Amino acid sequence: MAKKSEEKKLQEKLCRKKESAWKDTGDKGKKAIFAFAEGYMDFLGRSKTERPAARNIITMLKKAGFKDINSAKTLKTGDKVYLDQKGKSVICAVIGKNEKRMNLLGAHIDSPRLDLKPNPVFEDKGLAMLKTHYYGGIKKYHWTNVELALHGVIHTKSGKKIEFALGEKGDDPKFIVSDLLPHLAKKQMEKTGSEIIEGEQLNVYVGNIPIKGEDIKDSVKLNVLKSLNKEYGIIEEDFSFAELNFVPAGIPSDIGFDRSMIAGYGHDDKACSYAGLKAIIDMKQPEVTAAVYFSDKEEIGSIGNTGAYSFMLMDFAELLIANLSLKITTGEMLRNSKAISADVSAAINPSFPEVHEESNAALIGHGVVVEKYTGYGGKYSANDASAEYMSEIRALLDKNKIIYQTGEIGKIDSGGGGTIALYLSRYGMDTVDIGPAVLGMHSPREVLSKVDLYETYRLYKAFLENK
Repeated sequence: MAKKSEEKKLQEKLCRKKESAWKDTGDKGKKAIFAFAEGYMDFLGRSKTERPAARNIITMLKKAGFKDINSAKTLKTGDKVYLDQKGKSVICAVIGKNEKRMNLLGAHIDSPRLDLKPNPVFEDKGLAMLKTHYYGGIKKYHWTNVELALHGVIHTKSGKKIEFALGEKGDDPKFIVSDLLPHLAKKQMEKTGSEIIEGEQLNVYVGNIPIKGEDIKDSVKLNVLKSLNKEYGIIEEDFSFAELNFVPAGIPSDIGFDRSMIAGYGHDDKACSYAGLKAIIDMKQPEVTAAVYFSDKEEIGSIGNTGAYSFMLMDFAELLIANLSLKITTGEMLRNSKAISADVSAAINPSFPEVHEESNAALIGHGVVVEKYTGYGGKYSANDASAEYMSEIRALLDKNKIIYQTGEIGKIDSGGGGTIALYLSRYGMDTVDIGPAVLGMHSPREVLSKVDLYETYRLYKAFLENK
Protein backbone atom coordinates (compact mmCIF):
# COMPACT_ATOMS: atom_id res chain seq x y z
CA MET A 1 0.00 0.00 0.00
CA ALA A 2 1.36 3.39 -1.04
CA LYS A 3 2.23 5.71 1.81
CA LYS A 4 -0.06 8.72 2.17
CA SER A 5 1.53 12.08 1.56
CA GLU A 6 1.46 14.75 4.23
CA GLU A 7 -0.84 16.78 2.01
CA LYS A 8 -3.25 13.83 1.69
CA LYS A 9 -3.29 13.35 5.45
CA LEU A 10 -3.94 17.05 5.88
CA GLN A 11 -6.84 16.88 3.43
CA GLU A 12 -8.40 13.96 5.29
CA LYS A 13 -7.98 15.80 8.58
CA LEU A 14 -9.36 19.17 7.50
CA CYS A 15 -11.78 18.55 4.66
CA ARG A 16 -15.19 16.95 4.79
CA LYS A 17 -16.42 14.50 2.18
CA LYS A 18 -19.83 12.98 1.57
CA GLU A 19 -20.02 9.21 1.39
CA SER A 20 -22.91 6.85 0.85
CA ALA A 21 -24.50 5.66 4.07
CA TRP A 22 -24.62 2.21 2.49
CA LYS A 23 -20.82 2.12 2.07
CA ASP A 24 -19.88 0.35 5.28
CA THR A 25 -23.23 -1.32 5.95
CA GLY A 26 -22.77 -5.05 6.38
CA ASP A 27 -25.35 -7.82 6.05
CA LYS A 28 -26.54 -7.39 9.64
CA GLY A 29 -26.98 -3.64 9.16
CA LYS A 30 -28.88 -4.10 5.89
CA LYS A 31 -31.17 -6.63 7.54
CA ALA A 32 -32.06 -4.11 10.26
CA ILE A 33 -32.58 -1.33 7.69
CA PHE A 34 -34.87 -3.42 5.50
CA ALA A 35 -36.85 -4.74 8.47
CA PHE A 36 -37.42 -1.17 9.69
CA ALA A 37 -38.53 -0.16 6.19
CA GLU A 38 -41.11 -2.96 6.07
CA GLY A 39 -42.80 -1.66 9.22
CA TYR A 40 -42.73 1.88 7.85
CA MET A 41 -44.23 0.91 4.49
CA ASP A 42 -47.12 -0.80 6.25
CA PHE A 43 -47.72 2.30 8.40
CA LEU A 44 -47.43 4.63 5.40
CA GLY A 45 -49.96 2.69 3.34
CA ARG A 46 -52.49 2.79 6.20
CA SER A 47 -51.95 6.43 7.24
CA LYS A 48 -52.63 8.59 4.20
CA THR A 49 -54.43 11.41 6.00
CA GLU A 50 -54.13 12.74 9.53
CA ARG A 51 -57.17 10.88 10.89
CA PRO A 52 -55.99 7.31 10.20
CA ALA A 53 -52.41 8.36 10.97
CA ALA A 54 -53.45 9.56 14.44
CA ARG A 55 -55.46 6.37 15.03
CA ASN A 56 -52.58 4.14 13.97
CA ILE A 57 -50.15 6.09 16.15
CA ILE A 58 -52.41 5.75 19.19
CA THR A 59 -52.89 2.03 18.52
CA MET A 60 -49.13 1.50 18.48
CA LEU A 61 -48.68 3.65 21.59
CA LYS A 62 -51.32 1.73 23.52
CA LYS A 63 -49.71 -1.56 22.53
CA ALA A 64 -46.45 -0.21 23.95
CA GLY A 65 -48.07 0.68 27.28
CA PHE A 66 -48.97 4.36 26.80
CA LYS A 67 -52.08 5.65 28.60
CA ASP A 68 -54.38 8.60 27.87
CA ILE A 69 -53.06 11.46 30.02
CA ASN A 70 -56.63 12.59 30.76
CA SER A 71 -57.20 9.36 32.68
CA ALA A 72 -54.06 9.84 34.80
CA LYS A 73 -54.44 11.58 38.16
CA THR A 74 -50.76 11.39 39.05
CA LEU A 75 -47.62 10.62 37.10
CA LYS A 76 -44.18 9.32 38.06
CA THR A 77 -40.87 8.53 36.38
CA GLY A 78 -41.28 5.83 33.76
CA ASP A 79 -44.97 6.49 33.05
CA LYS A 80 -46.00 6.62 29.40
CA VAL A 81 -48.83 8.95 28.35
CA TYR A 82 -50.42 10.48 25.25
CA LEU A 83 -52.87 13.26 24.42
CA ASP A 84 -55.27 12.99 21.48
CA GLN A 85 -56.37 16.30 19.93
CA LYS A 86 -59.67 15.78 18.06
CA GLY A 87 -58.41 12.64 16.33
CA LYS A 88 -56.02 14.62 14.14
CA SER A 89 -52.91 15.30 16.22
CA VAL A 90 -51.21 13.44 19.06
CA ILE A 91 -48.52 14.13 21.67
CA CYS A 92 -46.92 11.33 23.66
CA ALA A 93 -44.27 11.26 26.39
CA VAL A 94 -42.23 8.99 28.61
CA ILE A 95 -41.63 10.64 31.99
CA GLY A 96 -37.89 10.92 32.73
CA LYS A 97 -35.97 11.31 35.96
CA ASN A 98 -35.61 14.99 35.08
CA GLU A 99 -39.28 15.94 34.86
CA LYS A 100 -38.81 19.67 34.47
CA ARG A 101 -37.97 19.75 30.78
CA MET A 102 -38.43 17.68 27.63
CA ASN A 103 -36.48 16.36 24.71
CA LEU A 104 -39.16 16.95 22.10
CA LEU A 105 -39.53 15.69 18.52
CA GLY A 106 -42.10 17.57 16.45
CA ALA A 107 -43.34 15.98 13.20
CA HIS A 108 -46.55 16.37 11.18
CA ILE A 109 -49.02 13.81 9.85
CA ASP A 110 -50.81 15.74 7.09
CA SER A 111 -49.70 15.68 3.43
CA PRO A 112 -50.73 17.54 0.24
CA ARG A 113 -53.95 16.24 -1.31
CA LEU A 114 -57.20 17.23 -3.03
CA ASP A 115 -60.03 18.26 -0.67
CA LEU A 116 -63.67 18.43 -1.79
CA LYS A 117 -65.26 21.83 -2.16
CA PRO A 118 -68.39 22.55 -0.04
CA ASN A 119 -70.69 22.02 -3.05
CA PRO A 120 -68.70 19.52 -5.11
CA VAL A 121 -71.17 17.39 -7.11
CA PHE A 122 -71.90 18.39 -10.71
CA GLU A 123 -72.44 16.95 -14.17
CA ASP A 124 -70.98 18.06 -17.48
CA LYS A 125 -70.82 16.36 -20.89
CA GLY A 126 -72.26 13.11 -19.55
CA LEU A 127 -69.83 12.81 -16.63
CA ALA A 128 -70.58 13.15 -12.93
CA MET A 129 -67.67 14.88 -11.21
CA LEU A 130 -66.57 16.25 -7.85
CA LYS A 131 -64.98 19.69 -7.57
CA THR A 132 -61.81 19.85 -5.43
CA HIS A 133 -59.67 22.46 -3.71
CA TYR A 134 -56.04 21.40 -3.43
CA TYR A 135 -54.48 21.31 0.04
CA GLY A 136 -50.84 22.28 0.47
CA GLY A 137 -48.19 23.08 -2.11
CA ILE A 138 -48.53 20.88 -5.18
CA LYS A 139 -47.70 20.82 -8.86
CA LYS A 140 -51.28 20.58 -10.06
CA TYR A 141 -50.43 18.58 -13.19
CA HIS A 142 -49.00 15.81 -10.98
CA TRP A 143 -52.55 14.95 -9.89
CA THR A 144 -53.96 14.18 -13.33
CA ASN A 145 -54.15 10.63 -14.73
CA VAL A 146 -53.39 9.19 -11.27
CA GLU A 147 -55.72 6.71 -9.61
CA LEU A 148 -57.21 8.30 -6.50
CA ALA A 149 -58.89 7.03 -3.34
CA LEU A 150 -61.52 8.89 -1.31
CA HIS A 151 -60.76 9.30 2.40
CA GLY A 152 -62.46 11.23 5.17
CA VAL A 153 -65.59 11.64 7.23
CA ILE A 154 -69.14 12.63 6.38
CA HIS A 155 -72.06 13.07 8.78
CA THR A 156 -75.49 12.57 7.27
CA LYS A 157 -78.34 14.91 8.09
CA SER A 158 -79.82 12.12 10.20
CA GLY A 159 -76.65 12.10 12.35
CA LYS A 160 -74.95 8.98 10.99
CA LYS A 161 -71.14 9.16 10.82
CA ILE A 162 -69.51 7.53 7.78
CA GLU A 163 -65.76 7.13 7.33
CA PHE A 164 -64.36 6.63 3.85
CA ALA A 165 -61.27 4.85 2.61
CA LEU A 166 -62.74 3.96 -0.78
CA GLY A 167 -60.28 3.00 -3.49
CA GLU A 168 -57.65 1.25 -1.38
CA LYS A 169 -58.81 -2.36 -1.75
CA GLY A 170 -58.22 -4.31 -4.94
CA ASP A 171 -61.91 -4.52 -5.85
CA ASP A 172 -62.73 -0.93 -4.84
CA PRO A 173 -63.58 1.60 -7.53
CA LYS A 174 -60.87 4.21 -8.06
CA PHE A 175 -61.25 7.85 -9.12
CA ILE A 176 -59.31 10.06 -11.51
CA VAL A 177 -58.68 13.58 -12.82
CA SER A 178 -58.15 13.42 -16.58
CA ASP A 179 -55.71 15.60 -18.52
CA LEU A 180 -55.95 16.83 -22.12
CA LEU A 181 -54.73 14.50 -24.85
CA PRO A 182 -51.41 15.56 -26.46
CA HIS A 183 -52.98 15.62 -29.94
CA LEU A 184 -55.01 18.70 -28.94
CA ALA A 185 -52.70 20.22 -26.35
CA LYS A 186 -50.76 22.66 -28.52
CA LYS A 187 -51.98 25.78 -26.68
CA GLN A 188 -51.89 24.05 -23.30
CA MET A 189 -48.22 23.16 -23.76
CA GLU A 190 -47.40 26.82 -24.33
CA LYS A 191 -48.53 27.66 -20.80
CA THR A 192 -46.28 27.84 -17.76
CA GLY A 193 -46.09 24.85 -15.45
CA SER A 194 -48.41 26.45 -12.90
CA GLU A 195 -51.03 27.04 -15.60
CA ILE A 196 -50.93 23.73 -17.53
CA ILE A 197 -53.56 22.47 -15.11
CA GLU A 198 -55.51 25.08 -13.17
CA GLY A 199 -57.05 24.57 -9.76
CA GLU A 200 -60.58 24.65 -11.17
CA GLN A 201 -59.69 21.84 -13.60
CA LEU A 202 -58.93 19.34 -10.83
CA ASN A 203 -62.35 17.75 -11.15
CA VAL A 204 -62.59 14.06 -10.23
CA TYR A 205 -64.60 11.62 -12.37
CA VAL A 206 -67.13 9.67 -10.28
CA GLY A 207 -69.80 8.39 -12.68
CA ASN A 208 -71.06 8.02 -16.26
CA ILE A 209 -74.35 6.07 -16.16
CA PRO A 210 -77.54 8.18 -16.37
CA ILE A 211 -80.55 7.35 -14.23
CA LYS A 212 -83.48 5.82 -16.09
CA GLY A 213 -86.36 8.14 -16.77
CA GLU A 214 -87.35 11.05 -18.99
CA ASP A 215 -86.92 14.80 -18.56
CA ILE A 216 -84.29 14.41 -15.83
CA LYS A 217 -81.66 17.12 -15.81
CA ASP A 218 -78.16 15.98 -14.72
CA SER A 219 -79.25 12.34 -14.83
CA VAL A 220 -75.70 10.99 -14.31
CA LYS A 221 -75.23 13.15 -11.20
CA LEU A 222 -78.61 11.98 -9.92
CA ASN A 223 -77.66 8.34 -10.46
CA VAL A 224 -74.44 8.85 -8.45
CA LEU A 225 -76.42 10.50 -5.64
CA LYS A 226 -78.95 7.66 -5.77
CA SER A 227 -76.14 5.12 -5.40
CA LEU A 228 -74.58 7.03 -2.48
CA ASN A 229 -77.95 7.38 -0.79
CA LYS A 230 -78.68 3.67 -1.15
CA GLU A 231 -75.23 2.62 0.09
CA TYR A 232 -74.61 5.21 2.80
CA GLY A 233 -77.76 7.27 3.31
CA ILE A 234 -76.06 10.39 1.90
CA ILE A 235 -77.85 13.34 0.30
CA GLU A 236 -76.14 16.10 -1.67
CA GLU A 237 -76.39 18.60 1.20
CA ASP A 238 -74.25 16.31 3.39
CA PHE A 239 -71.18 17.12 1.28
CA SER A 240 -71.31 20.75 2.41
CA PHE A 241 -70.62 19.69 6.00
CA ALA A 242 -68.14 16.88 5.35
CA GLU A 243 -64.39 16.44 5.45
CA LEU A 244 -63.44 14.42 2.37
CA ASN A 245 -60.08 14.14 0.64
CA PHE A 246 -58.74 12.49 -2.50
CA VAL A 247 -55.29 10.91 -2.13
CA PRO A 248 -53.29 8.62 -4.43
CA ALA A 249 -54.60 5.05 -4.32
CA GLY A 250 -52.32 2.09 -3.72
CA ILE A 251 -49.53 1.03 -1.40
CA PRO A 252 -45.83 1.99 -1.13
CA SER A 253 -43.36 0.14 -3.34
CA ASP A 254 -39.73 -0.95 -3.20
CA ILE A 255 -37.70 0.93 -5.81
CA GLY A 256 -34.59 -0.27 -7.63
CA PHE A 257 -33.11 -3.66 -8.47
CA ASP A 258 -31.54 -3.53 -5.01
CA ARG A 259 -34.81 -2.46 -3.33
CA SER A 260 -32.87 0.34 -1.62
CA MET A 261 -35.60 2.99 -1.92
CA ILE A 262 -39.31 3.42 -1.23
CA ALA A 263 -41.85 5.17 -3.44
CA GLY A 264 -45.08 6.20 -1.77
CA TYR A 265 -47.51 8.97 -0.98
CA GLY A 266 -46.78 11.04 2.12
CA HIS A 267 -43.11 10.50 3.03
CA ASP A 268 -43.47 14.18 3.93
CA ASP A 269 -43.93 13.80 6.82
CA LYS A 270 -44.94 10.23 7.69
CA ALA A 271 -41.27 9.19 7.41
CA CYS A 272 -40.32 11.41 10.36
CA SER A 273 -43.56 10.64 12.21
CA TYR A 274 -42.95 6.89 12.04
CA ALA A 275 -39.26 7.25 12.90
CA GLY A 276 -40.19 9.36 15.94
CA LEU A 277 -42.96 6.96 16.96
CA LYS A 278 -40.66 3.95 16.81
CA ALA A 279 -37.93 5.89 18.60
CA ILE A 280 -40.08 6.66 21.65
CA ILE A 281 -41.49 3.12 21.72
CA ASP A 282 -38.05 1.47 21.43
CA MET A 283 -36.06 3.84 23.64
CA LYS A 284 -34.58 3.07 27.05
CA GLN A 285 -35.89 4.80 30.16
CA PRO A 286 -34.90 8.43 29.54
CA GLU A 287 -33.05 10.72 31.93
CA VAL A 288 -35.10 13.67 30.62
CA THR A 289 -38.81 13.41 29.80
CA ALA A 290 -39.02 12.36 26.14
CA ALA A 291 -41.90 13.54 23.96
CA VAL A 292 -43.04 13.27 20.34
CA TYR A 293 -45.58 15.67 18.82
CA PHE A 294 -47.50 14.50 15.73
CA SER A 295 -49.13 17.70 14.47
CA ASP A 296 -51.67 18.49 11.77
CA LYS A 297 -52.09 21.32 9.24
CA GLU A 298 -48.34 21.87 8.63
CA GLU A 299 -48.84 21.87 4.87
CA ILE A 300 -51.11 24.92 5.11
CA GLY A 301 -49.20 26.86 7.76
CA SER A 302 -49.91 24.90 10.98
CA ILE A 303 -52.87 27.17 11.75
CA GLY A 304 -56.02 25.71 13.34
CA ASN A 305 -56.91 23.85 16.50
CA THR A 306 -54.92 20.74 15.49
CA GLY A 307 -51.88 22.54 14.07
CA ALA A 308 -48.59 23.35 15.78
CA TYR A 309 -49.63 27.01 16.12
CA SER A 310 -52.41 25.91 18.51
CA PHE A 311 -52.00 25.65 22.28
CA MET A 312 -51.87 21.84 22.25
CA LEU A 313 -48.21 21.60 23.25
CA MET A 314 -48.71 24.13 26.04
CA ASP A 315 -51.80 22.26 27.26
CA PHE A 316 -49.84 19.00 27.31
CA ALA A 317 -47.04 20.62 29.32
CA GLU A 318 -49.60 21.97 31.81
CA LEU A 319 -51.06 18.47 32.25
CA LEU A 320 -47.58 17.06 32.88
CA ILE A 321 -46.82 19.75 35.47
CA ALA A 322 -50.14 19.25 37.26
CA ASN A 323 -49.99 15.45 37.30
CA LEU A 324 -46.35 15.46 38.41
CA SER A 325 -47.03 18.14 41.08
CA LEU A 326 -44.09 20.19 39.82
CA LYS A 327 -43.38 23.65 41.16
CA ILE A 328 -42.53 25.27 37.82
CA THR A 329 -44.48 27.25 35.25
CA THR A 330 -45.45 25.97 31.82
CA GLY A 331 -43.17 28.60 30.30
CA GLU A 332 -40.19 27.34 32.32
CA MET A 333 -40.74 23.74 31.24
CA LEU A 334 -41.01 24.62 27.56
CA ARG A 335 -38.23 27.21 27.60
CA ASN A 336 -35.81 24.70 29.13
CA SER A 337 -36.73 21.95 26.66
CA LYS A 338 -34.77 20.92 23.56
CA ALA A 339 -36.46 20.21 20.25
CA ILE A 340 -35.95 18.65 16.85
CA SER A 341 -38.34 19.72 14.13
CA ALA A 342 -38.65 16.33 12.47
CA ASP A 343 -39.31 17.03 8.81
CA VAL A 344 -37.94 15.87 5.48
CA SER A 345 -35.51 17.77 3.28
CA ALA A 346 -35.10 17.96 -0.50
CA ALA A 347 -32.66 15.55 -2.10
CA ILE A 348 -30.81 16.75 -5.18
CA ASN A 349 -32.36 15.26 -8.32
CA PRO A 350 -29.61 14.41 -10.85
CA SER A 351 -31.98 15.41 -13.68
CA PHE A 352 -32.55 18.88 -12.18
CA PRO A 353 -29.30 19.91 -10.45
CA GLU A 354 -29.67 23.57 -11.41
CA VAL A 355 -32.03 24.40 -8.49
CA HIS A 356 -29.48 23.26 -5.90
CA GLU A 357 -26.17 24.67 -4.75
CA GLU A 358 -24.44 21.31 -4.74
CA SER A 359 -22.09 21.82 -1.81
CA ASN A 360 -25.15 22.50 0.36
CA ALA A 361 -27.55 19.99 -1.16
CA ALA A 362 -28.60 16.70 0.40
CA LEU A 363 -27.87 13.45 -1.43
CA ILE A 364 -30.25 10.53 -1.20
CA GLY A 365 -28.63 7.57 0.57
CA HIS A 366 -26.12 9.74 2.42
CA GLY A 367 -27.71 9.81 5.85
CA VAL A 368 -30.05 12.04 7.82
CA VAL A 369 -30.04 15.76 6.92
CA VAL A 370 -29.38 18.47 9.52
CA GLU A 371 -30.72 21.87 8.43
CA LYS A 372 -29.74 24.85 10.58
CA TYR A 373 -32.57 26.83 8.99
CA THR A 374 -35.32 26.45 6.40
CA GLY A 375 -37.59 29.24 5.09
CA TYR A 376 -37.15 31.12 1.84
CA GLY A 377 -35.17 34.09 0.51
CA GLY A 378 -33.54 35.86 3.44
CA LYS A 379 -34.48 33.04 5.86
CA TYR A 380 -38.06 34.32 6.08
CA SER A 381 -40.50 32.11 8.03
CA ALA A 382 -37.64 30.06 9.44
CA ASN A 383 -36.16 29.03 12.73
CA ASP A 384 -32.39 29.55 12.66
CA ALA A 385 -30.66 27.29 15.20
CA SER A 386 -27.88 28.78 17.33
CA ALA A 387 -24.25 27.73 17.11
CA GLU A 388 -24.46 26.43 20.69
CA TYR A 389 -27.36 24.13 19.89
CA MET A 390 -25.81 23.00 16.61
CA SER A 391 -22.72 22.05 18.59
CA GLU A 392 -24.86 19.92 20.92
CA ILE A 393 -26.47 18.19 17.95
CA ARG A 394 -23.08 17.50 16.34
CA ALA A 395 -21.81 15.94 19.59
CA LEU A 396 -24.91 13.71 19.68
CA LEU A 397 -24.41 12.64 16.06
CA ASP A 398 -20.73 11.83 16.62
CA LYS A 399 -21.28 10.06 19.93
CA ASN A 400 -23.86 7.71 18.37
CA LYS A 401 -22.03 7.32 15.05
CA ILE A 402 -25.05 8.58 13.11
CA ILE A 403 -24.41 9.00 9.39
CA TYR A 404 -25.49 12.52 8.54
CA GLN A 405 -25.13 15.43 6.14
CA THR A 406 -25.87 19.14 6.44
CA GLY A 407 -27.44 21.45 3.91
CA GLU A 408 -30.42 23.50 2.87
CA ILE A 409 -33.44 22.89 0.66
CA GLY A 410 -32.12 24.58 -2.52
CA LYS A 411 -30.53 27.67 -4.02
CA ILE A 412 -31.44 30.83 -2.15
CA ASP A 413 -33.63 32.30 -4.87
CA SER A 414 -35.04 29.03 -6.23
CA GLY A 415 -37.85 28.88 -3.67
CA GLY A 416 -37.93 27.37 -0.21
CA GLY A 417 -40.17 25.85 2.42
CA GLY A 418 -41.03 25.88 6.08
CA THR A 419 -41.60 23.44 8.93
CA ILE A 420 -43.07 23.59 12.43
CA ALA A 421 -39.67 24.64 13.83
CA LEU A 422 -40.67 28.30 14.24
CA TYR A 423 -43.77 27.25 16.24
CA LEU A 424 -41.67 25.13 18.59
CA SER A 425 -38.96 27.74 19.04
CA ARG A 426 -41.45 30.48 19.96
CA TYR A 427 -41.65 28.88 23.42
CA GLY A 428 -37.96 29.63 23.86
CA MET A 429 -36.72 26.07 23.36
CA ASP A 430 -33.71 25.37 21.14
CA THR A 431 -34.89 23.86 17.85
CA VAL A 432 -33.30 22.50 14.67
CA ASP A 433 -34.69 20.76 11.57
CA ILE A 434 -33.55 17.17 10.99
CA GLY A 435 -34.96 14.44 8.73
CA PRO A 436 -34.31 12.29 5.65
CA ALA A 437 -33.92 13.66 2.13
CA VAL A 438 -36.77 13.02 -0.33
CA LEU A 439 -37.01 13.06 -4.13
CA GLY A 440 -40.20 14.35 -5.76
CA MET A 441 -41.48 15.96 -2.56
CA HIS A 442 -45.22 16.79 -2.56
CA SER A 443 -45.87 14.55 -5.56
CA PRO A 444 -48.23 11.54 -5.49
CA ARG A 445 -45.19 9.22 -5.32
CA GLU A 446 -42.27 10.58 -3.31
CA VAL A 447 -39.01 8.60 -3.06
CA LEU A 448 -36.62 8.14 -0.13
CA SER A 449 -33.75 5.84 0.73
CA LYS A 450 -34.25 3.14 3.35
CA VAL A 451 -30.84 3.84 4.88
CA ASP A 452 -31.68 7.53 5.37
CA LEU A 453 -34.92 6.57 7.09
CA TYR A 454 -33.06 4.22 9.41
CA GLU A 455 -30.38 6.79 10.30
CA THR A 456 -33.20 9.24 11.05
CA TYR A 457 -34.72 6.73 13.47
CA ARG A 458 -31.33 6.14 15.11
CA LEU A 459 -30.82 9.87 15.65
CA TYR A 460 -34.32 10.47 17.00
CA LYS A 461 -33.89 7.61 19.47
CA ALA A 462 -30.51 8.93 20.60
CA PHE A 463 -31.98 12.43 21.00
CA LEU A 464 -34.88 11.20 23.13
CA GLU A 465 -32.48 9.23 25.34
CA ASN A 466 -30.01 12.10 25.63
CA LYS A 467 -29.32 13.73 29.00
